[in-house]
Amino acid sequence: MTHLSPTWDPAARGVVELPSGRLVRGRALSSSLPEGTVPEMGVYLLGSPPPAVPWESRWIRWPDFRLPADRDAAREVLREAWERAADERVEVACAGGRGRTGTALACLAVLDGVPAEEEAVVWVRERYHPRAVETPWQRRFVRRFA
Repeated sequence: MTHLSPTWDPAARGVVELPSGRLVRGRALSSSLPEGTVPEMGVYLLGSPPPAVPWESRWIRWPDFRLPADRDAAREVLREAWERAADERVEVACAGGRGRTGTALACLAVLDGVPAEEEAVVWVRERYHPRAVETPWQRRFVRRFA
């Protein structure tokens, strides 16, 4: 499926194409910013506030290997990210780029129609990183996200 509008390069590292064609980039904040186009919106999943960025961003307080501190707020931010990914460059990132980022990407896949019961986790592991969604409680969060 082709993406809805010019957003990310679908072949770029970390870019995941959702079933609707929306493109979202996942990445590790511990790595340098990829060259090229910058995000229009970033969603940062960290236990403490992220470093300042020159684009619009949202912080979800989400300690490593855990779940969001405020799950309702996390749902709202992820829904906004999913909506904006239709025609904007949205990235989702945590320190290592796998557990929390993979969990958030799986939740975006659920919003996009991928069934939450285990399928969304498998889906994101196949398309983003084989070790995305690292903990049992992160998998449960995805299952209950819908």
